[in-house]
Amino acid sequence: MTAQTHAARPALTASDMLLQYQVEQFLYHEAALLDARRFDEWYALLADDLEYWMPVRSTRSLADVEFEFAPPGGGAYFDDDKVSMGQRVKKLTTGFAWAEDPPSRTRHHVTNVRIVERREGELTISCNFLIYRSRLANEVDVWSGRREDTLRGSAGDYTIVTRHLFLDDVSLNSKNLSSFL
Repeated sequence: MTAQTHAARPALTASDMLLQYQVEQFLYHEAALLDARRFDEWYALLADDLEYWMPVRSTRSLADVEFEFAPPGGGAYFDDDKVSMGQRVKKLTTGFAWAEDPPSRTRHHVTNVRIVERREGELTISCNFLIYRSRLANEVDVWSGRREDTLRGSAGDYTIVTRHLFLDDVSLNSKNLSSFL
C-alpha cells in the first residue's frame, strides 16, 4: 500500500497539539478525581446544563445495526442532569448508599482522545474508556466503551456539558451502577 492510497490528513499545528494536550490533561484529572473519591471536586467540573446519558444497547443484525442503541427518551442506564448527579454525589456521603459502603475501588482509563468538533467556546470530544471497579472481597466489574463529551471553556479550564456513554456490552452483570463513568 502506498502513501497515495491513504486520505491526506492536515498537518497539526503547535496550537492543535497544545489543545489536544490540554483536553487530555483535563480528562486525566477528572479520572483521578473519581478514582480518589473526590466527588465534590468532580461535581464542580459539571456544567449547570449537564446532560449525562448512557443508552441501553441491544444486539441487532447487520441490516439494523444503526438501531443498536436506544434513542434519546428510550431505555437508558443513565439519563441525568446536574441536579440528579448532585443527588447521587450527596448520597455517597450520607452513609446510606448501601451499594457504596464500603466504597468501591475504581480505576478510570481514558484513551484514543480525539477532538471531533470545535465551536465557539465548546469542543466535542470522542474517546474510549475502560473502568475497573472492585468491591468487597471479590466483586469485580469492568465497563468498556466509547464516550462523546462536549466541553465548555478554554485552555484546560473546562466544564462537562454533555457526556454520552456507549457501552460495548449488551448485558451487564454488575450488581449496580453506583460508580460514575
